[in-house]
Amino acid sequence: MKPSEIRNLVLETLLEYERVKDGKKPKKRKKAKAKKAKTKADKPIDIPAFLPKISDEALVRAGSAPAKRNVNPFRVAVPPPGVLPDGMPAPSMAQDSAMGGALSWAGTFANQVFAEGLEFLGYPYLAELAQRPEYRVITETIATEMTRKWIKFQAVGEEDKTEKIKAIEDEFTRLGVKDAIRKALEIDGFFGRAHLYLDTGSTDDRDELRLPIGNGQNAMSKAKVGVGSLKRLRVIEPVWTYPSNYNATDPLKPDWYKPSSWFVQGKEVHSTRLLTFIGREVPDLLKPAYSFGGLAMSQMAKPYVDNWLRVRQSVSDLISTFSTSGIKTDLAQMLSAGGEQLFKRLVLFNSNRDNQGLLVLDKDTEEYFNVSTPLGTLDQLQAQAQEHMASVSRIPLVKLLGISPAGLNASSEGEIETFDDTINAGQEAQIRPNLTRLSHFVQLSLWGQIDPAITFTFVPLSDLTPKEKAEVQKIEAETDEIRINSSVLDPAEVRKRVANDPDSPYPGIDPDDVPDLLEEEEEEGLEPKSGAAGIAKEANGERDQDDDPGAEPDAEPKRKAA
Repeated sequence: MKPSEIRNLVLETLLEYERVKDGKKPKKRKKAKAKKAKTKADKPIDIPAFLPKISDEALVRAGSAPAKRNVNPFRVAVPPPGVLPDGMPAPSMAQDSAMGGALSWAGTFANQVFAEGLEFLGYPYLAELAQRPEYRVITETIATEMTRKWIKFQAVGEEDKTEKIKAIEDEFTRLGVKDAIRKALEIDGFFGRAHLYLDTGSTDDRDELRLPIGNGQNAMSKAKVGVGSLKRLRVIEPVWTYPSNYNATDPLKPDWYKPSSWFVQGKEVHSTRLLTFIGREVPDLLKPAYSFGGLAMSQMAKPYVDNWLRVRQSVSDLISTFSTSGIKTDLAQMLSAGGEQLFKRLVLFNSNRDNQGLLVLDKDTEEYFNVSTPLGTLDQLQAQAQEHMASVSRIPLVKLLGISPAGLNASSEGEIETFDDTINAGQEAQIRPNLTRLSHFVQLSLWGQIDPAITFTFVPLSDLTPKEKAEVQKIEAETDEIRINSSVLDPAEVRKRVANDPDSPYPGIDPDDVPDLLEEEEEEGLEPKSGAAGIAKEANGERDQDDDPGAEPDAEPKRKAA
């Protein structure tokens, strides 16, 4: 039926109901004949006063799309109260008059950014999103994996740096560097920016906080950071900070769009005292709107999480109401007394809707029916919506959701290896620059100087099985034997490496207490054929005692006893 025919049928039914209610005889309704040709125009029906009128304005509003907010994603971000010093005017971060015009020009191209979620969501809203497990698990998984195996200090060159490396490791433990880096990565995932404050004892000295402390290697760092200067580390959330000055005039300079100092709750702090973590930078035009931060992982995952939440709720609602029951009855008689009998009938029907109840129907005027929605593919639809969250974060399902792959010969090893490569790339890009500067400041605080021979490397995330470890140790032992026999290494050097290896099965050996097997053999009148002395004799053309036909008769028993 056409919409107009349905509308006329509804109106006729309502008119008949009113006539029955007033005691008038209902008019006989003529059956509609099937029309093969083009239908004629419907006659207008007068709508009585008791029916509600629908205005033309309501029809226009019903057919139009909801109003869209006019949002400029390039506008300058406004800090919360207390971040800027007292008396400072509203933020105008650009140091030249042309910057405001550039941002206004960029704003003219922003049409659907708010609807698509491309504008900066703001720190209060991002803080609310951090409460949802879907956002929190993504960020915490990445931050935890990046710091799970942590780092290993190593020295380059022949000089022994064991004591220095041990001192650096102890200082890292005292400062809680591992936990501070992990927390900074979490804050960066939640808000798009995080700061690690280096407390050199000048927290209450406002004039000193404005001055730089260098990059950890130059003369300024050596002058500012002396022995015992580094007191503690503190992770600062971006909502309490705001950029002070930055270069917006010359893109050729290294400080282009990089704030030289930050306001931290009214205090101006030089950027060298705040190690900044930004994992996902935004283009230059958007940096003022993001308070010179980056794109939060929560904002990136928001469209996927919204879809998942909507699908999850829809599936739950559908399961709750997948079966709909009803009774076909004579509504004219049920409604004749004001509708009380209809609702009583419904209450009676619902009160007996279980396996223990008894449903009684009128065999002539009532008919029971049930409509059920098939639920066969809901699990697949819900799983796909959930898996999309893993795609944007590039985290395998087994790590993010605890879901193992299904199917014959299914394995997560390839996904885990790919994820480990992604984490290692993130460690090099996000952690190494700031951690290198921090290690330099730690050395200055320990000794007043930097040892360039001491570096660090990230420990691989994958662990070897006991069998694989045994095979590696065997290969290393055979390699050491070959290098000793070829005079490339001395046994004492190999012994020292084994003693310093944290995975060595001999952690308690003294690297300086080397057993001199050659001396014991010389007391017995023997020389090891495979030792360094034996190799040297062969190189000089001397014959071994085993090959000497004029050897003493008692030499063989002594050799066997040895």
